[in-house]
Amino acid sequence: MSVLEKMSDEAVARALIAGHIPLAEGFRKIMASEGFPVHTAHGTCIFLFKGPRGCKVATEFDGSHLHVMKRGPGGLNYAEVWLPTQVGHKLRYGYQLPHGKRVCDPLARCFLYENGEEVSLLRRPEGMQHLMRWDDFESPQGLKSRSIHVLVPPNAGPYDVLYAHDGQNLFSPQGICGGWRLCENMRRIGGDFLIVGIWNTPDRLREYTHVSDEFGDGMQESLGRKYASFVEETIRPFIECTFDTTGRAGLMGSSLGGLISLYIASCYPGRYDSVFALSPTTAWGRFSDDHGRTIRDVYERAGHQNTFIYIDHGGIFPAEGMPDVLDRKVALRDEAGWGSEYDNSCYTFDFVSALVELGYRQSVDLFYEYIPGAMHNEDAWASRVSHPLRLFMKRHRESVGKS
Repeated sequence: MSVLEKMSDEAVARALIAGHIPLAEGFRKIMASEGFPVHTAHGTCIFLFKGPRGCKVATEFDGSHLHVMKRGPGGLNYAEVWLPTQVGHKLRYGYQLPHGKRVCDPLARCFLYENGEEVSLLRRPEGMQHLMRWDDFESPQGLKSRSIHVLVPPNAGPYDVLYAHDGQNLFSPQGICGGWRLCENMRRIGGDFLIVGIWNTPDRLREYTHVSDEFGDGMQESLGRKYASFVEETIRPFIECTFDTTGRAGLMGSSLGGLISLYIASCYPGRYDSVFALSPTTAWGRFSDDHGRTIRDVYERAGHQNTFIYIDHGGIFPAEGMPDVLDRKVALRDEAGWGSEYDNSCYTFDFVSALVELGYRQSVDLFYEYIPGAMHNEDAWASRVSHPLRLFMKRHRESVGKS
């Protein structure tokens, strides 16, 4: 362990102010630890913000008082503010730029969204839905680092945990088509579990697939097994050490995110209670002339597993009826790209049919839904995601009732 890793966040913050540590290294250490802002042993809070000279901190607990920030090395602005013993829910803060505009702290560990805007919080609130972030989360499996955002419900734990992919589209109103609006959906259904949003990277296509296949610019080498290990062996232990959890977990994603959710569950039998795959790319493995394994092949080889599987899709079926052979031509029709009107309909229905043959039963350990005409996009998934969320919560309540 390096000297920097042994230092407390407060010590790192003061070393940054003194110019003894490079900004990037110091910020990375704090982000990996307790996060921003930095709470000290003396009852103060150290705010660190990289920006133009003349910034101020606006804090809610003292009536949006503006605290002048001093100038440190390398464009660092800093201020140390005394916190009252009782802050209550007055936890919001932000930075005022020299021209008067107020912005959130993009590195705040705890935050929420109000009126479509991100709001920074001094610390984790009690009895209030909020989000927590860990940026630059590293992968010992050799994958690219990424952000992890966790939606925390207002209730106290222990929590079930739903691990969801394409994390940048789940919570933020600035996500594609406004994102999945999971904060709103969870409030609407009274969601009482954690949702861990795992951001994708430029390697999304390779990380979210179980075999190599030809797509886009050529053959795409699969990194799916490494990604499965990253979720199960790195992210999950971290979440279970950070939060009070029940040990019960599920997986959720759409399109390729739905595909990799199904694959992760197959890699770790019995570790995931349920999988929720919205419009999964079940044709993957059939896009090249040299056919590889589809997710149907993976599940048929494994046989019936003790995992609840939710599958849905929209789109339209061929006018001439379901083709007898699901080949490359059908695969390419199914996967016509983001916003497709076909929405993986043929291969997904074929996969569900295989699950039924394996012994999965509708409304017992399988839930299949076809939404005629639904498009392959975030807006469509946001409109129906409350259904899988309710099912995940219902399954927990039923399991508690049986115990």
